[in-house]
Amino acid sequence: MHSILVIGAGKIGSTIVDMLHETGDYSVTVADASAEALAAVAKDGVRTIQLDFSDAVALQNALKGHYAVLSAAPYHLTSHVAKAARLAGVNYFDLTEDVATTRMVKELSEGATTAFIPQCGLAPGFISIVAHDIASRFDKLDTVRLRVGALPQYPSNALSYNLTWSTDGVINEYIERCEAVVDGKLREVPAMEELEEFSLDGTRYEAFNTSGGLGTLCETLEGKVRNLNYKTIRYPGHCALMRVLLNDLQLRNRREVLKDILENAVPATMQDMVIVFVTVTGERDGRFVQETYARSVYGQNVAGTQRTAIQVTTAAGICAMLDLLIAGKLPKQGFVRQEAIDLDSFLANRFGRVYAGERLDEGQEPAVKNIRLDAVA
Repeated sequence: MHSILVIGAGKIGSTIVDMLHETGDYSVTVADASAEALAAVAKDGVRTIQLDFSDAVALQNALKGHYAVLSAAPYHLTSHVAKAARLAGVNYFDLTEDVATTRMVKELSEGATTAFIPQCGLAPGFISIVAHDIASRFDKLDTVRLRVGALPQYPSNALSYNLTWSTDGVINEYIERCEAVVDGKLREVPAMEELEEFSLDGTRYEAFNTSGGLGTLCETLEGKVRNLNYKTIRYPGHCALMRVLLNDLQLRNRREVLKDILENAVPATMQDMVIVFVTVTGERDGRFVQETYARSVYGQNVAGTQRTAIQVTTAAGICAMLDLLIAGKLPKQGFVRQEAIDLDSFLANRFGRVYAGERLDEGQEPAVKNIRLDAVA
């Protein structure tokens, strides 16, 4: 039984704890600064530690003796966990979409005797595994487009959005610059730009640049692809309203104010869905062809608790990568990219199978639907 420390007892951290604990294969400890959050995840067989993540000494001591640490902390605290993991000699996993944090993790991993595996969620994470798998089947790549959205099933406000994930994370990806490959070169492009619209299963959506979703895929495919980009999917009109808040009202410079507004005005929902949409074009056997992967994933029950689609997909990603490391299907030390794992191995994993249409509780109805592409504009 491997001893695992989960950092953060919030929406995603608590789901990770339930998934790992339910298997009976892991000894799970969860740490958080909030006693209230810890009380909500406490159960037989799960240890809890109240911990200030900015206290480097306390954090390093908490990590000692564990096989791995899984960080579900806000992106701005991730660097503290990564540094402590290096000092404690513990395998490291995180969910961050923050580009600067991932670069720091990569630097920390140099010469490490343990694995450093960042960006293990949905996007970045699973989306990179899918894109790399499709791209590997082309003789010559032209364009790789990655689109992901965590959306309410029943939008009912002007933003056509509900909070189902980290508010800090959403704000960060709407503000920070985005990596892309443009005409064969690695570039930085602004967030909330390059708006496009498309239709899936008769429903119209929009998509626009957001930061961090590509993970390390730009570095992996630079020089091999003409264009590579990532955009977040929302319902039409969302981007325009967020631009008003971020740019016209200048709330990009007052993130805490924007967070307070969103968390007090935009309700959360358990009725969400996750859309994964990847399109690759290029040459195969002398022909110019396109291959598309499109799925929608819905929430499900995990260990007796109903979880949202974004909780399930994000937690399943990091839990699957932990399983795969233990199984010897990932490098045991140094920096590990998401695209280092092949798609079939990920989907065959007991956690990764949620993306393939199976429930963690096999008695439930399928949680994934293959979606039809009607048109792209």
